[in-house]
Parts: sequence; structure tokens; C-alpha cells
Amino acid sequence: MSCGWSARSTGRCCKGFPTASGRRTSATASSTFSTRWRRPCPASRTWPSATAERDGLPEGERGFTVRIGIVGAGASAVCVIDALAQSGTCGGELTVFDPSPQLWRGRAYQRDTAVVLVNSPAEDMSVRQGDDGHYERWLKERGISAPFASRAEYGAYLEETAHRGIAALRGRGWLVSVVPEAVEGALRGAGHLALHTAGGTAHAPFDHVVLAVGGGRPRDHYGLAGRPHFIGEPYPLAATLPAVGPDEEVAVIGTGLTAVDVVLGLAARGHRGPVALLSRQGVLPAVRQRTICHQLRHFVPERLHAMAGRGRHLALRDVIALLRTELTEAGADPDLVWEEISRTGREAPADRLRRQLGDVDCAHIGLRVLQLAVHICGPDLWPLLSEQVRQDILVRHHRTLMSLCCPMPPSSARTLLDLFDSGRLRVLGDVRAVTPLPEGGFAVTADGTRLTARHVINGVSAPAHRIPLPARRLVNALYAGRLAMPHPDGGLCVDTATSRLVGSGPANPGIYAIGDIAGGTFFFTFGIPSLVDRCHDIVTDILANQRLRDREESHA
Repeated sequence: MSCGWSARSTGRCCKGFPTASGRRTSATASSTFSTRWRRPCPASRTWPSATAERDGLPEGERGFTVRIGIVGAGASAVCVIDALAQSGTCGGELTVFDPSPQLWRGRAYQRDTAVVLVNSPAEDMSVRQGDDGHYERWLKERGISAPFASRAEYGAYLEETAHRGIAALRGRGWLVSVVPEAVEGALRGAGHLALHTAGGTAHAPFDHVVLAVGGGRPRDHYGLAGRPHFIGEPYPLAATLPAVGPDEEVAVIGTGLTAVDVVLGLAARGHRGPVALLSRQGVLPAVRQRTICHQLRHFVPERLHAMAGRGRHLALRDVIALLRTELTEAGADPDLVWEEISRTGREAPADRLRRQLGDVDCAHIGLRVLQLAVHICGPDLWPLLSEQVRQDILVRHHRTLMSLCCPMPPSSARTLLDLFDSGRLRVLGDVRAVTPLPEGGFAVTADGTRLTARHVINGVSAPAHRIPLPARRLVNALYAGRLAMPHPDGGLCVDTATSRLVGSGPANPGIYAIGDIAGGTFFFTFGIPSLVDRCHDIVTDILANQRLRDREESHA
């Protein structure tokens, strides 16, 4: 279900590569703010002043207190907590709101069967800005050497990182608390925010609030909720798949990473019956190739912004020309990349899987350079495209983009290919209907054929760029207070440089959004590296604004 890309194939192992927001980072140096505010906090709480120089702290200065609320306690929240802890900032208040029993794990990384893997190598899963080896070291310390760890293991990493970050903050004088309630309301005060939880309690004041509400739940496209033998939420697979008998027919709605997880989970349980994957286009995720190290030279955010100029949109032909230059100078053949793109959806799924497994160690690096360009530059490029171009991509090319840029591990692909070859797995496109049968089970109409299945499992990905159902009351309150605006492509409007919400009223006191809820602006919100980059932007902006606010108050 999770989506990412190879760290080395994106250039994250290379020094000085441009990140999605145009910053430049180093593989050996800490991030911009993690190299600052390093002097330990004295026991007397004489913290570094907001007026201190950012790269050197005068002795004897008093610090500021920043009050931050985080709505949601999944992977995004962990990235924010770690960024705050690494900033070295002393003295503050942090309150995290989440009613879930899966604190710090979210839906994606909850405890589950070991067959459910992360889809990116370890170097691409670090939550620490500027330290791509953070997660790798955690794995090695525990003797875990698999190229793709289980998502449950990654969830344990998130938990431990959150706990260590909270301990570090408390050690610097922070007051940190977790409120096990959902936030359903927000009100603007005099320079601050008040949050209201489901129990009716008001929590205030907050100088800054981060909306890290995660993704939604899978959409029930065929209205099957409540029907016997329909599994609407497949995770955790360890709890849902035991309901499926070993020889029973299964139809899985979807052909993305979640659907692949379901198939792998069934296979691991010894399921012997036929399985059909159903979707409109019948396209599986691509197979991840071996990692490489490449640094983008031409297709970089700075160049894209310069080409667009002020207030203009980039022409798609200019974007393609720049990408062709990047590919050519990397020693890749652009025509082979275009061929791979054009073959998506036109090749039999098993044939495509077999071919791509054979290309895991391919010397042609064009697809990996393309993946790098999309992930590093996507959040910057998307707002520079015209509405017409964005809609064309969403309508005509979305599945191709997701397939190529969110690939599955080779081990997962091998299992699927074995199932194809045994005749137990098939993929059907052009799904027209999935309907319950009076005698039990379901009838499926797809690819011009009709089949029956005892069980239907909803394996579609959670709808991206949408407001998750548990967050809708809060978002409606933000709309009512003119603190937020809906984005025409879904989610909320945010500032591209800081991820701060754009409202229709006066400037908000500091509300930020991260993840799918900001997908209308960025589109490319998937993957841990994207979360880390966005959290870097958010924490940098929070601390800069708090210094400014503290300075203004001291001069009042």
C-alpha cells in the first residue's frame, strides 16, 4: 500500500541534490535546521533567545515558548516530532491528538503479517531529514537484513523514533502530551488557535497547528458494505484473511499496491483457490529495479521555476524537452522511456511482469531517472502546469504514473508471477459490475466475461487528494472560520513553500497540512521522503515565525 522510490535511484545518496522544495541537502550533513540550536539547555531553563543568530547562540539568552498542536499521530506526525527534536529548540509545548490505538503507525504500518512489506528499500524510508541511514541503522541494530522489511517492523521504527523524539524534547524543557480524542473544531483567537475535540473539550492556545490526518479509507465503489463475505477494509490482513477458505474463489477490487498485498497475504496463508484482480485498466504496479546513484542536473526545481517565470504556466512540451535533456546526459535513451510509458495498459499483465522482472538489473537507467525526476520535482512542477494539463494527466495518465512511480519489490512480483503461471491468478480490466448473488457470493462482469466469487475484498487504494471522513468536521470548521479553502483538485489549498493553509480570511495563525489532504496542491504526496521534505518546510516555517513573533512581542 505504501508508495516510495529508491533512495539511490532518486539521488538521495548524492551530495547536494535539490529536494522537492528547491533546497539543497547533503547525504553526510544534517538538515538546515538540524545543525542549529545545538547548545544544551541549562537546568535553569535559560533557553536560547528568539533573537539569537541562527548559526550561533549567545550565552545567557532566554528562549521562547512555541505551542504546537498536531492533529493525527501517524507517520507524518513522527516526521514532525523528529524534525522538532533535531532542531535543538528548547522550551515549547506540543500536543498530539489521535483517538487511534495505533499511535505513530497509522493505517499503513500497523501490526500485521510479515508478508506485508514496505515497497521501498531502507535508505528511502528514513524519517530524519539529511540522514538517509537512520532507518538502515535501526534495522541493523535489530539484525534485520531483508532488502524490504515488513510494514509492521517499519511501524516499530516509527514508534521508537516518536518516543525518542518526545524524550529528547522533554529533556529540553518541552511539555509534550497526547490526547486520545479526535479534533472536530477550530476557532481563531487573538493570534492563536483553539481546538475542540469530540468530547466537547477546548484545547488552547496553539500558535501553530499541523493537520497530519493521514489518508482515507478505501471507497466502496459497488455499494457492497454490510454484505456477507465482503471485506471493505483489508488491513490488517492477519485479521481479515482468515475468513477466506483455502479453496474459495476470491475477487479483489483493485490492481494497485493494496491489491498486491491482499494476493500476497492469501498466498502466504496457503490459499489454493482462484483469485481475480479487478480494475478499469487492469494495470499492476511496475517492478522496482535495482538502485542506482544519479544526481539530477537539468530537471531540477530551480530550472522549472525559472522556465515558468512569474505568474506563468509551463508548457508540457518544454517539460518533456527538459526531461529528454536530463535522460540523454545521464546516458539513457529517452525513446526507451517513452516506449515503457506507452506499453502500460497495452501489454498482458503476466507478460509485463515477466519482462520487468527480467529488467531488474537492466543497464538502461532511464526509468529510474524518470522516477527520480517525478518524485524530486513533482511537488514543484505540479502547480506550474495549467489546469487543462493537470486534468489531462489525472484523467488519462494517472494509472500509468502510479504504476511506474510506485513500483513493487521484485520478491512480490515473483510471487505474483508464480500465481499467474499456476493459473490461480488473473487480472481483469474494464470492470462493469460487482453484484451480490441471492444464493451468496458475488457476480463480476469484467473484460466481457462473467465470473463468480465467494469473497470480494476491497483492495483499492484510499482516495488521494480527498478529505478523510474522520477529518471532515474539523475541515468544515476551518472553512467556516475562513481558515482554509478547498482546492479544485481535492484537499485543501496550501502554500507550496511552507505547506501553510491558504484561507479566505485574514492570515491564519499558522495552520499547516501534510499528506493527501494537501494533494490538490502538490499531487505528489506519497512516500516517506515526500513527508520528510514537507515536514522540513513546516518546522522551518514554524520556528522562523515563532522567532519573529517573539521578537515583535519583546519590542512591544
